[in-house]
Parts: sequence; C-alpha cells; structure tokens
Amino acid sequence: MQIDQYKKLIICTLIVLISGCAASRPVLYPNSHLNTVGMEVADSDINSCINMANAAGAENDKVTETATKTIEGGVIGGATGAVVGAVFGSPGQGAASGAAGGATGRLTRSLFDSDKPDRVFQKFVDRCLYDKGYEMVGWK
Repeated sequence: MQIDQYKKLIICTLIVLISGCAASRPVLYPNSHLNTVGMEVADSDINSCINMANAAGAENDKVTETATKTIEGGVIGGATGAVVGAVFGSPGQGAASGAAGGATGRLTRSLFDSDKPDRVFQKFVDRCLYDKGYEMVGWK
C-alpha cells in the first residue's frame, strides 16, 4: 500500500469513529431516587451532567485523542522502521512502512476503545449524577 492509500484509510476510519462516539451513556441502577423521578427526568439529568462536563472542559473528545495516538503510533513505527530498514539497506522504505503500520495499528486499537468515554469526562458525569441521587453501574 502506498502512503496516500494509508491516508485515505485513516480518514475513512476516523469518519466511522466520529459516528460511533456519541452513543456511550451512563447506565443507572434502579435505586429509590430513579424509581421516584422516572427515566424521563433521569435522561434530562444525564444530559444536564454531560453538558456541565463539557462546559467545565472535561469534554469527551475521542477524535482528538485518537488522532494524537495515531500520530504517535506513526512516529514510533517510523523510527522503528527506519532502524530496521537501515540494517537491511533501505532506511527510507523501512521508515515509511513502519510509520504506516504504526499509525494503522494505533488507529485500529482506538476503534476498539471508541465506545468508551474519556475517563475524566466519565468521572465528571458520574459524580454529577451521584450528587443528584443516582447510582451508576457503568457506561454503555
């Protein structure tokens, strides 16, 4: 594969990632508070806590995080590939192959984690909901 094809693959994968990021939400335990207020109020409270987390700077920015980690993977892969390529007489080709492989590997790993909210964002929303009387069992 040429470098341009890897760029296209990364762009297409990021589009898929962006479309899948918004689905993760807290799952509430049906405690007495939830039973009293009902799911409609609970959904409104969840949205309020998510908005509060975003306003406080704890936004769930998976796209930026994924892009950063993909670049890191490309840099590490490129450096490793250059060293291996130098040993076998082709450092440029090794660097290009290593960079493409490293970036693709890190991007693929990020896709597996794309449904999980950022830890700071999650903790912020969990705390907000706890303060409102809810009990979280996880995110889905």
